[in-house]
Amino acid sequence: MRTVLRRSRPTGPAAVLAALLGLLLVLGLSAPASASGLNDAADSLKKTQVYVDPAMSGRFSADQAEKLAKKLKDADKPIFVAVLPAGDAYPGKTVFKDLRTKVGIVGVYAIWRGDQFAADADSEALGRSATDNLAGAAFRSNSGDIAATLDEFVDGAAKQTRGEGPQHSTSIAWVIVPVLLLVLLGVGVLLLLRRARKRKEERLRAELAQLRTVVDEDITAFGEELDRLDFDPGAPDADDAQRADYTGALDAYDRAKRAMDEAKEPEDVRPVTEALERGRFALATLAARRAGRPLPERRVPCFFDPRHGPSSTDVDWAPQGGAVRSVPACAADAARISSGQDPDVRTVRTEHGHQPYWDAGPAYSPWAGGYFGGGLLPGLLVGTMLGSVLATPGYAYAGGHDGGYDYTGDAGAGDHSGADFDSADFGDGFDGGGGFDGGGDFGGGGDFGGGFGD
Repeated sequence: MRTVLRRSRPTGPAAVLAALLGLLLVLGLSAPASASGLNDAADSLKKTQVYVDPAMSGRFSADQAEKLAKKLKDADKPIFVAVLPAGDAYPGKTVFKDLRTKVGIVGVYAIWRGDQFAADADSEALGRSATDNLAGAAFRSNSGDIAATLDEFVDGAAKQTRGEGPQHSTSIAWVIVPVLLLVLLGVGVLLLLRRARKRKEERLRAELAQLRTVVDEDITAFGEELDRLDFDPGAPDADDAQRADYTGALDAYDRAKRAMDEAKEPEDVRPVTEALERGRFALATLAARRAGRPLPERRVPCFFDPRHGPSSTDVDWAPQGGAVRSVPACAADAARISSGQDPDVRTVRTEHGHQPYWDAGPAYSPWAGGYFGGGLLPGLLVGTMLGSVLATPGYAYAGGHDGGYDYTGDAGAGDHSGADFDSADFGDGFDGGGGFDGGGDFGGGGDFGGGFGD
């Protein structure tokens, strides 16, 4: 093909500049699409819920992507699907967290990466077990067929996922936002909002100050347990598993202190007590290894005082004026109740004197939610002040995490939470080895499983 250039004055500089610009444009267009792959993926997921990296278009066509996007729009569920190549542009250990952070919507995230498939989800949208089972079954049933795997996963997940899809939310927003803007223009509304915000800030500051004393006591108690621990990681009889338990306990202690130092409102206390719960279970596991006993079952902490460590059994118990119900208890409290004595209950300071934490008011719900996953407590505390607070939808139990209890945040499925989400739901990404025949390994360690490892 011959290119004819028309000359005009001045010709030389203009031609050179045009050639340079053309070269830069060609180089820019031919640069790897993955250079901004995460950003492109997030933008596409927010608009159509589907993203296919150009490097994967030969394995998952534009027509297949369009059909999947239509299916997701019709399902009207916060389910997001990405088809990506394996490589550094989409790091296996962080790709789920990265996409979840950039998309910023509470929902279910399914990723085909290279020759692997896995799914993660905010627990408000879909429980851990359901996510794992649907992804595993879809992957194993379709022998590497990307389209069939994704179709099967979306069909199954759409029936169980909570919330509405972003395309639904966007369409409604075009109607609601202008109305809200008009309303908010009113001076009276602005004044009311300002006053309400000020009152809320004052309330949150007071509740955080109330919680800080209790949480500091918990952190101090755990630190004293570590100080009393007679364990030398360098001792000849210490093995790698024991050292891992010990390191996990130390890390949990550091995370708890750091999270409490950074706390700005009561909800920020939840990660503190979550870390303390994990640390105490690590100590219980370490004690079992050193004594040659079977490893303890992953159970919630002792209901009567989480500082007692993981519960070992369930006992029948009734709060004052309440009905009998089964609650998790440590061995010491179970023995007290069996012998007719009162359990060693955690009390906290209130304006009416020291009270059991479940009768101390709503300020303690983040503290208890971190220990017990929120959803477990309402059934245990029916008729108490804290039980009525924890029974709200924001603390609904989704199941599946850490042996049967789960954290759920304030944002509902399909809502925009931005980067404010529970990172434990999107733990270690893909580890490339376990799980379901090349999919992610979703069983590990209290986080949202394994997955790709590169």
